[in-house]
Amino acid sequence: MKLIATYLIGVVFGVGISISGMANPAKVLNFFDIAGEWDPSLILVMGGALITTLVGYKLVFGRNAPIYEPHFYLPGSRSIDAKLVGGSAVFGIGWGISGFCPGGALPALGTGRWEVFVFTIALVAGIFLARLLPNFSVRKEAKAARI
Repeated sequence: MKLIATYLIGVVFGVGISISGMANPAKVLNFFDIAGEWDPSLILVMGGALITTLVGYKLVFGRNAPIYEPHFYLPGSRSIDAKLVGGSAVFGIGWGISGFCPGGALPALGTGRWEVFVFTIALVAGIFLARLLPNFSVRKEAKAARI
């Protein structure tokens, strides 16, 4: 049942990304083009996602435990450090250059466009590279917070 729930959540996410047009890098890049053909629709998509997340968190954390796990897994640290800022900067720069973020690229793999595959290969390579570098590895520092 856990696998089916995960699959259905992924399908809903992918359909939402596709319907909103966020799988199209040109639409995303037009959001960043303030002086040119600015497209504010990304703000609406993010606003809708934020509202959905706030309601979802209120409902989910209102329970004592998740449905398919014994406890919630949350980051152990709430500090804003160089790794967080640096990682956010790399993410934002990559998103601004390519027009893809991981959430939008995975559903876009179904389009068969070569750019999406190049981005996804670079994404996976970056993940493996970050795990190889001892100063960037977050795995050993991450702790599960039990609620």
